Amino acid sequence: MIQSSSWRPASWLRGAALYQIYPLSFRDRNGDGWGDLDGVLDGLEHVASLGVDGVWISPFYPSPWKDFGYDVADHRAVDPRMGTLAGFDRVVERAHGLGLKVLVDLVCGHTSDAHPWFVDSRRSRTGERADWYVWADPKPDGTPPNNWLSVFGGAAWSWEPRRRQYYLHHFLSSQPALNLHCEAAMQAVCDTAAFWLERGVDGFRIDAVDFFAHDPELRSNPPALWGEAEPPLKPFALQRHVHDMMHPSVTEMLAKLRAVADRYPGRVLLGELSSQPGAGQRMAAYCTGRGLDAAYTLSLAKQPFTAKGFAQALTGTPRPEAICWSLSNHDVERAASRWLPPGADAGDFNALLAMLTAALPGTVCLYQGEELSLPNAVLKQHELRDPFGITYWPDFAGRDGSRTPIPWKAAEPNAGFGVGEPWLPLAASHIPLAIDRQEREAGSPLSVWRAALRLRRTQPALSSGSVGAVEERGGVLAFERAVDGQRLLAVFNLTGQPAEHPMKGKGELTPLALPRAPGAAEPERSADGRTLVLPPLSAFLAA
Repeated sequence: MIQSSSWRPASWLRGAALYQIYPLSFRDRNGDGWGDLDGVLDGLEHVASLGVDGVWISPFYPSPWKDFGYDVADHRAVDPRMGTLAGFDRVVERAHGLGLKVLVDLVCGHTSDAHPWFVDSRRSRTGERADWYVWADPKPDGTPPNNWLSVFGGAAWSWEPRRRQYYLHHFLSSQPALNLHCEAAMQAVCDTAAFWLERGVDGFRIDAVDFFAHDPELRSNPPALWGEAEPPLKPFALQRHVHDMMHPSVTEMLAKLRAVADRYPGRVLLGELSSQPGAGQRMAAYCTGRGLDAAYTLSLAKQPFTAKGFAQALTGTPRPEAICWSLSNHDVERAASRWLPPGADAGDFNALLAMLTAALPGTVCLYQGEELSLPNAVLKQHELRDPFGITYWPDFAGRDGSRTPIPWKAAEPNAGFGVGEPWLPLAASHIPLAIDRQEREAGSPLSVWRAALRLRRTQPALSSGSVGAVEERGGVLAFERAVDGQRLLAVFNLTGQPAEHPMKGKGELTPLALPRAPGAAEPERSADGRTLVLPPLSAFLAA
């Protein structure tokens, strides 16, 4: 992997808090059961009230919706189900009026097979866009050119009879991979970025960066070493992905996108990295003067909730302030279900997660509903929409449980999401957690998140300080944040049991008042001052 010591100068993204809007499930104004851009417009005041700096809006482009927006059929338009370009412009204008930056998804590595680019490319080997996608001849026996696998299951190659060739797809077979080594295809992606920048967006969340480039020789991947009694559920885990993704030329493609963004002052690039090993090193390679401003990976979110996991994430990259912490999003189970220790109090866990998020360096990103402490919805098989979950049911229920509609008003039909039957069922467990109820409840999860984010904004060490002295002892995570002479100690008990942390050598520190769940116990120092005694799922910050 290419390494670089050149880093992007600090942008507004460093230290910022973002809020991810998954528009299909955010709010539905026109009553058709699908969230839309007018619904996004209606909900922006709630987002601004949290104290975040910007929003990341997931895809709203024309799509067959086989992967619910990430199979883009036109990169420079709005799907009629979601609204219009004029409606998008109103969202940007209103967001800016509320002091919110706007990031939109830039899906660079693949398109829908319904995209005009692919329709043209698949016709023949000699057309204008013949080389815009990754095509390969079959082996002499007619099988695919190598053993690469799709993330969603099965081979990563599909046969196209019109060209007598296979095309590559890392996800669904209806999501053919773009060939970004092709100058014309890469230019089309850059022109798409410029199109949205001209409309006033403040940057992009760039989808699936690690899949931009692969081994040009198309060598097969070696097998992974696994010692299970039977194969893992998802065959993708049976390979070491050294040839089908993460090729060093990814940095060249990011540099071209960076050059476009730099034509518009203050614009930022946030990249999504895969959960493959070495994410910290790839983050260092991608977040350079010629690449991304920040990046996130879901590798941490897919691990158990441990102090060791967070400590490794904090120390696993040369520049932790380039990390964007996405602890829940549309691709993983909600943290309120995934990480809650058995028998633990949900309110205590929510307060811990809010303060931990607020204390982390770099950028933090909340996923819609996280501020309400929504648990993952439990769906029946016939209610699933996600092709990933449908394929692997029941051992893996897919991503729909984190994508169900947000509850706005508990007493209204569909909890205020919209009057039409929602595209995914609204979880009954979410209704008591509706926004209007939490607005009236002292100590609600919503109030805790607002207070935690306010603390992040008002403490310079949290918003812009360096991070150091990272420790993990059993279930306790500790680190320091420092800026301009201010030093702040942060200690978190990530377990459902009481824990202790040695304070010897920490000096005289004044604890900060932190938001907590009603009735929650607070950490205390021992009589001799040498030990911090932490209740289960608790946080301690002191300056």
